[in-house]
Amino acid sequence: MPLAQKKARPRNTARRAAEETVDAVDARLPLSEAGRALLRKAFPDHWSFLLGELALYGFVVLLVTGVYLTLFFEPSMTESVYQGSYEPLRGVRTTQAYASTLRISFDVRGGLLVRQIHHWAALVFVASIGAHLLRVFFTGAFRRPREANWAVGVTMFLLALLEGFAGYSLPDDLLSGTGLRTAQGIMLSLPVVGTYLSFFVFGGAYPGDDIVPRLYPAHILLVPGLLLALISLHLLLIVRLKHTQWARPGSTGRNVVGKPLFPHYTAKSAGLFFMVFGVLAVLGALAQINPVWNYGPYRTDHDSTASQPDWYVGFLEGALRLMPGVETRLWGHTLMWNPLVPGVLLPGALFLVLYAYPFFERWVTRGTGEHHLCDRPRDRPVRTGLGVAALTAYGVLLLAGGQDVIAFVFDVPVHALTWTFRVALLVLPVVAFWVTSRLCLALQAYERDLVEKEKATGEVDQSVEGGYHPLHDRLPVEKRYVLLARDLPRPLEAPAGRRSPARRRLTARLRSSLSHWYYGHRVLPPVTEEEHRRIEAVLAGPERASDPGDHTS
Repeated sequence: MPLAQKKARPRNTARRAAEETVDAVDARLPLSEAGRALLRKAFPDHWSFLLGELALYGFVVLLVTGVYLTLFFEPSMTESVYQGSYEPLRGVRTTQAYASTLRISFDVRGGLLVRQIHHWAALVFVASIGAHLLRVFFTGAFRRPREANWAVGVTMFLLALLEGFAGYSLPDDLLSGTGLRTAQGIMLSLPVVGTYLSFFVFGGAYPGDDIVPRLYPAHILLVPGLLLALISLHLLLIVRLKHTQWARPGSTGRNVVGKPLFPHYTAKSAGLFFMVFGVLAVLGALAQINPVWNYGPYRTDHDSTASQPDWYVGFLEGALRLMPGVETRLWGHTLMWNPLVPGVLLPGALFLVLYAYPFFERWVTRGTGEHHLCDRPRDRPVRTGLGVAALTAYGVLLLAGGQDVIAFVFDVPVHALTWTFRVALLVLPVVAFWVTSRLCLALQAYERDLVEKEKATGEVDQSVEGGYHPLHDRLPVEKRYVLLARDLPRPLEAPAGRRSPARRRLTARLRSSLSHWYYGHRVLPPVTEEEHRRIEAVLAGPERASDPGDHTS
């Protein structure tokens, strides 16, 4: 017994010292209370909320594989004769960047696998951010108080595009060099400053000797650091503002119903990470991507046949191919509308619209309260129609970026295919908007009939007179809750009176017209006054003075 007590004495001393240390730290930094609140935080249990986590885990895989690749890659454009293990290129002059990429692919153990995992992870990362932004857009999760978080997400998407293009250009192969040449042409299209910008980026006349050494630190340090900071800010805002959630019994604008962060959501999220890593590893092992040895080193007098960029910049390639070659001479300067319009103005307008859209929709919407329940896309036909129209235009441009390949495969003239895509770019988005908005209204009308006439069971009953009557069941409580708990804003009234200044009256009329275009067509659910008051109470956000917090289920 004394021996056992003697052995237990160091453990008890260490335990007391640890407890005293934790108490002392917690007295100065109340970490335990914050930690308990964080571990109790509820996360909605729906697959659509995992899109952001796919992007997060894709970024983690990019960091891990990128660190490994930096150990062997040489960001230098110094040329030498290749004497590596890839025999078809022996004796060919290549840059150190291209030669080191070949060495990673053929001589470094596991190098090709890691390089391909890195490339696939980049595609998944950009695709996940795009899908997450679409989910936020179509469900209205960008509305107050999450406008800042939407801007953070759009900025991350922009940085992801820049990061992907920089990494795509580092190997200095013929395909990536063609992309850099396109980028330099876009720079030169800028009036007055284009030439200076090109000289600054490339370190002299194209292609220069500095572009790869300059892209390398931006790719491994600057942009990843900015992305890491924005991801941290994004997660912090999610914790502070709480998750949005789908309408279901118990879910309101003042709570979050879901699983607690620990242990339920942590286990599910960890499982998702290993699934993402496993899928990327399988793709890296079995699906070849970016075989730079087939393209050869970049030379300014060579071009890659059927060269295609990664999908996330494919729409720019398509816009460049569809824009006619028009130029204007003004004040001694030549404006090249192609590539100025598709290469500069189009992406600039795209991101300007993305940044401004939450504030635009708030401007045309009655009321400025907080919104914490997700919209169903069918309940906002104009917003949904605009999103589908934008996706349709993107699809047309993406296909146009491969017009030469399509023409070769299907044996059609490139000129005819170009005009087909030009007409489709003008017509198909309009058709997509009209069809989508009409479908949304039709679904609203169908759900109104469900609530009014109850739900047909598909069975019939025969009366004593011999007649047949369909049987109906009342809608389940959960289904009825979803159909009725929706926000349908009323359009703004046209301004009355002429006492205000003319400019203010014009702005008010424009705002009213846009509001009627947005919300003038809607199918109101058949609810009583009492049900209407209950719906408003469900949709109302938390008061500043009180916050009921989260709820786990």
